[in-house]
Amino acid sequence: EAGDLARTVAALGERIDRFRIVVLTDGVAGGALPSSIESHAKAVELELYDMVRLNRVLGEGQTRADIDVDLVALAGHRIACLPVASGAGHYEAFLAAFPGETLSRIYDRYGTHLLELNVRAFLGLSGRKSVNAELRRTLVEQPEMFLAFNNGVVATVDEVRLEREGGAVFLTGLRGLQIVNGGQTTASLHRARRKESAKLGSVEVPVKIIRVIEGDLEEMVSSISRAANRQNTVQQADFSANDPFHREVETLANNAWLESGRGRWFYERARGSWLAAEQKASYRTTEQRAFREQTPKARRLGKLDLARYLAAWDGYPWRVAFGGQKNFQAFMQRRKEMTAPAPDAAWFRRLIALTILYRTTERLVRVMKFPAYGANIAAYLVAAIGERTGGRIDFDLVWRQQRLSSDLETLITAWGPLIEAALRASVGSRNPTEWFKKEDCWADVRMRLPTLTDPLPPELAGIPTITGSAVADSPASGLNVADYDRIDECMRIPSSVWVATAEAGQRSGVLHFKLAGICMTLANYAAGDWSRRPSVKQAKHGIESIAKVRAAGLFDEDQREAR
Repeated sequence: EAGDLARTVAALGERIDRFRIVVLTDGVAGGALPSSIESHAKAVELELYDMVRLNRVLGEGQTRADIDVDLVALAGHRIACLPVASGAGHYEAFLAAFPGETLSRIYDRYGTHLLELNVRAFLGLSGRKSVNAELRRTLVEQPEMFLAFNNGVVATVDEVRLEREGGAVFLTGLRGLQIVNGGQTTASLHRARRKESAKLGSVEVPVKIIRVIEGDLEEMVSSISRAANRQNTVQQADFSANDPFHREVETLANNAWLESGRGRWFYERARGSWLAAEQKASYRTTEQRAFREQTPKARRLGKLDLARYLAAWDGYPWRVAFGGQKNFQAFMQRRKEMTAPAPDAAWFRRLIALTILYRTTERLVRVMKFPAYGANIAAYLVAAIGERTGGRIDFDLVWRQQRLSSDLETLITAWGPLIEAALRASVGSRNPTEWFKKEDCWADVRMRLPTLTDPLPPELAGIPTITGSAVADSPASGLNVADYDRIDECMRIPSSVWVATAEAGQRSGVLHFKLAGICMTLANYAAGDWSRRPSVKQAKHGIESIAKVRAAGLFDEDQREAR
């Protein structure tokens, strides 16, 4: 192996600009290796992984604590800085001018890990009006003016290493570095140096470094981003990039490989992070090929997408009609009110399957060429499928195949015109755009939904699926239209009826206590507007329980009370 490696290195020759040596040990490292050395005019980067670091990386994901920047090694000298008093003592601040080459090399080494607390990553260079295109033009045509033209970078750190000499203060190292404002600047510098061979020797970048002493770092980061980002629009959803929920979804996406083991989905927690990762991979042909094969653009999923797909499936298509940003805010508010559990691997697989369902529905709706309101039709169509199936689709099957069956696509195609007709019928003389945003619109359309027919598509096999942030009960098999009709009938019964049935049935002995318990469970589901759907067995036993209480003459239909 060593001989093969030596021959490969010799054959590549000048095409190699750096080496990275990773040292693994099953012990606890007593001291740190230097971050880099030089050998035969080539940069050699050293990475040391001991058991402590391996446990952190493999068990909890790489953290910003793993970013430890030796500025002297990267810049070749200490960087002068100006300490600034923070006032109340909540943070320390330092102002400095970083060499563009140094900032580019930091990004080269740590990549998008530097931007984990950034609300956006790299938004691209396309278009003459692109801010990043202007950055590139300055770097190429007027590099010495970069300091004057650029707003600079705002970064947070966990630790600042300083040296003092006379009255001067110098930065020598930073640990836990995170660029919270200026990700566009940093990525553009890196791209200019690596992709376009731009010389950054005369480029200086203003950098403000903040070390939070007291308080919540992530809250500080959000405030900095909200106040400082003026280069291009920051969407409201961007400020939720560091929410624990979205961080967990990103972690799940990074670890959830497809059945083939050759690809995965990319969750774009920070807007532009997919493009940033693609741009960084493009500097090496093999890395670029691997990135495009593993995470193609078609498997990119953003925060607004997630909120749209879940909202429609959970019965909020009217929220989707408000548009991406407003629907996202409503989705996040519902999560807070529900105190939903953290997502897990099974939840993520179902999310991706739901993504495939929604995107397939959008594609089929486009093919049908409706005169208008295609986006609304798609949202209401997905909601209709969720409503009619009681939230039950074999999403595990969809995840494994990464597509819908032809039978389910046929059902979607057949239902499309029916949902469009239901929407038109509900509008009346109202403004359609505004009416589709009303909960009453969904209530009206729910009364006009198409019906299922046997044989059902293979996805409608009774396997549990996501309902809001919950997972339905144990799987059933061999379901038919009658099963789904019972679920639909069950969900039309109000909470008061379920409570009265449980109380009267158990008091009289007509119902076993387990059946009464099922009725109370369904009462809770109904009170929650069926955000959690009944299982096939729950619906069957519930409807039979109501029939028993009514047959015993214990329930007054008009007053909806138990006697």
